[in-house]
Amino acid sequence: MVREVRYFEYGGEETSWLAARDPRMAEVIAAVGPIRREVHPDLFAALVNSIVGQQISTKAQATIWRRVVDALGDVTPERIDALSDGELQAFGLSFRKVGYIKGAAARVLSGELDLDGIAQLPDDEVRRELSALPGIGVWTAEMLMTFSLQRPDIMSYGDLAIQRGLRMLHHHRRITPELFAKYRRRYSPYGTVASLYLWEVAGGAVPGLRDWAPKPKPKKK
Repeated sequence: MVREVRYFEYGGEETSWLAARDPRMAEVIAAVGPIRREVHPDLFAALVNSIVGQQISTKAQATIWRRVVDALGDVTPERIDALSDGELQAFGLSFRKVGYIKGAAARVLSGELDLDGIAQLPDDEVRRELSALPGIGVWTAEMLMTFSLQRPDIMSYGDLAIQRGLRMLHHHRRITPELFAKYRRRYSPYGTVASLYLWEVAGGAVPGLRDWAPKPKPKKK
């Protein structure tokens, strides 16, 4: 079965707003054009995939995730709960990750974690609910809010690439929490689309922009 690929949805309303608020961002939007970033609307499957990917390479994550999907088809709490710890570890998962994944499935099945209900909550409450799960920190919660729930106004201070993009775009040597909050206010209510473009900037999509962070001093011999 061929999986339907879906992308983060945005359009001219969001980019026009950002361009009007920030001339530098306007230049980036014009240079980069529309961005297609894949999303995974199934929040439970996305949560499991995020745990799979912790502290391993993107390639290794893709390999393990393919094994999981090939074995289970739809990655649901019921199917995860039906597997033993050993069966999950056989996919290439560590003992700790198995515990996180089984724990999340058990919380959903018991009703302690209501994924449908979470989708109706304000951003701050979603962040708090998700980051309270073992194995899910604030950054991971915000990535789930971005690439699964498609929340429109997410900028993650914990994302180093977003900080790098801000340094490159606005010529800062360091992004303090206060400075980050200023840009988050500037780009609200379309912080997520701003994040998409900041990731592009950080990845070198706009020639001529450089990172203004001071380079570490060489160690004395």
